[in-house]
Amino acid sequence: MPDEIRLYDVVEMRKKHPCGSAVWTVTRIGADIKMKCEGCGRVVMLDRVEFLRRRKRLITPGPEAPETSLKKAGLLSQIPENGSEQS
Repeated sequence: MPDEIRLYDVVEMRKKHPCGSAVWTVTRIGADIKMKCEGCGRVVMLDRVEFLRRRKRLITPGPEAPETSLKKAGLLSQIPENGSEQS
């Protein structure tokens, strides 16, 4: 399984949550991964290594990052670096 983690990935974890659900949605990515239980709404944070070890499978991938999809379309080079239009 790839180590790529996207925002809003829906994943199945190896162990079930006490509410009975094993399905979680990733809500924050960084050094820690924040995820929300689809069964009861509980929010939990795990460090990245622990998350990757406990993840069983990816159910639904999150949307592609805008930078990635713009690169594929060749539009990223048209966007100014500082975010404002230059005249």
